[in-house]
Amino acid sequence: MLQVTVSLPSGRSESLSIPLSFNVGDLRVPVQKSLQQGFLTLVTAGGYALTDPTESVQGAIEEGDNLTAIAREAKAAATDRAFALWCSGGDRIITWGHPHYGGDSSEIQAQLRSVQHVQASGSAFAAILEDETIVTWGNAHSGGDSSEVQNQLRSVQQIQAARGAFAAIIADGSVVTWGDPLGGGDSSQVQNRLRNVRQIQAADRVFAAIREDGSVVTWGEQKSGGDSSEVQSQLKGVRQIQATSYACAAIVADGSVVTWGLPHFGGDCSQVQDQLTRVRQLVATSYAFAAILEDESIVTWGHPHSGGDSSEVQHQLSGVQQVQAADRAFAAILADGSVVTWGNQHSGGDSSEVQDQLRSVKQILATKCAFAAVLGDGSVVTWGNPEYGGDSSKVQDQLKHVRQVLAASYAFAAILADGSLVTWGNARFGGNSLRVQDQLAML
Repeated sequence: MLQVTVSLPSGRSESLSIPLSFNVGDLRVPVQKSLQQGFLTLVTAGGYALTDPTESVQGAIEEGDNLTAIAREAKAAATDRAFALWCSGGDRIITWGHPHYGGDSSEIQAQLRSVQHVQASGSAFAAILEDETIVTWGNAHSGGDSSEVQNQLRSVQQIQAARGAFAAIIADGSVVTWGDPLGGGDSSQVQNRLRNVRQIQAADRVFAAIREDGSVVTWGEQKSGGDSSEVQSQLKGVRQIQATSYACAAIVADGSVVTWGLPHFGGDCSQVQDQLTRVRQLVATSYAFAAILEDESIVTWGHPHSGGDSSEVQHQLSGVQQVQAADRAFAAILADGSVVTWGNQHSGGDSSEVQDQLRSVKQILATKCAFAAVLGDGSVVTWGNPEYGGDSSKVQDQLKHVRQVLAASYAFAAILADGSLVTWGNARFGGNSLRVQDQLAML
């Protein structure tokens, strides 16, 4: 056994006895649990960083060594039915869930060098590496195969994803797309206009690029918002674009909103247009929009049974700090830490059964038909369809000291303070993470 002392930069330290048979990955597990801090890089007194999880502790550290533990931030992305977990700058991504939706990344692990960011479509992932190239995996038709444009994917600055396609902004402000050609993967008809792009927003089957001059270029399925020609003259100084499955909405320079797409799904905001002033943020379910105004009130429109009609709770919607959307329901966190929900009750629009528990809420995440609220004490409250993660009773005793909650379409995942992972929801689609639990120390 080796006796070592491990310290955080704050000065907190723990003394540990380490078996000589341990490798660096094994060592991280007791260190993270004793310090209650996950995803640590251990550095020797001589400044040697123990970054290779397979390296033996013998020879790397000696009896009585003092190690410094540097915390790294765990990041995550999710397709409809799989999760991906990584630490920025790391050479590994942990994935679980349905293999055809990106849950199996074994074939591309060797290509991963200093991962900076991961983006997810409905069934594929794309990772930006430090050298600004891209690695993709998952469903080939939905963007998991980028081989046809791989030679163009250099100096990538940003990636955005629709349900079945990806769009990447290159350093020169141009855009490269791949995936389902009918769902935004083919931008050839607008390619000559995709210059000086600073931001891209995505809907189900549509992309919208905001250029440096604030103008907008759209492509993808026309009826879902890919054709913005009727409102193009109004799209000046665009600050944000949000989308339902069949419509788009943009906040323009004066704080008002411009919409296009199918009227019944949010493409027509004429009935509330006079209320849409000084808009701060737009949020969308699959069929309705919610606008948060500067005075922290809410205006909704779109399909009335999918969150577009908030009249029954309108008197409660003041002091709104954050709004989260499921497929057909909204949940708002108010200034006092309480929560107001509306929309389809089977999609989480009815939180009455847990309302008394929804106090000091800091964050809300949503699957397709359920919500999870992270409370100030690090616990979690869930509601909505049990098959989509609305029932966390089987893991409730583990949901303590939660640092971060992630959501796919059918399952939730919580990262705890010590770096451990708790999952629930549909087991096949990300709700069961047993297969990767022993890999967490390898990040």
